[in-house]
Amino acid sequence: MEIAGSLNVIGYGLAAIGPGIGVGIIFGLGVQAIARQPEARGILQAQMLIGFAVIEALALLGFVLAFILQ
Repeated sequence: MEIAGSLNVIGYGLAAIGPGIGVGIIFGLGVQAIARQPEARGILQAQMLIGFAVIEALALLGFVLAFILQ
């Protein structure tokens, strides 16, 4: 049995699951925190965006590594 295609695509697909879950957790808990304390919206929103940027950087790193390690 021979596998046709690139296993890098499967690897990136698996690597994208983590950041997808992380983004959902960050924004879900961020919205919940803002609903509980609306006066802290500015600080919480800034921290949510920083966390989102870090998680997306990890997802992009996995995407780039999928092409480099061919």
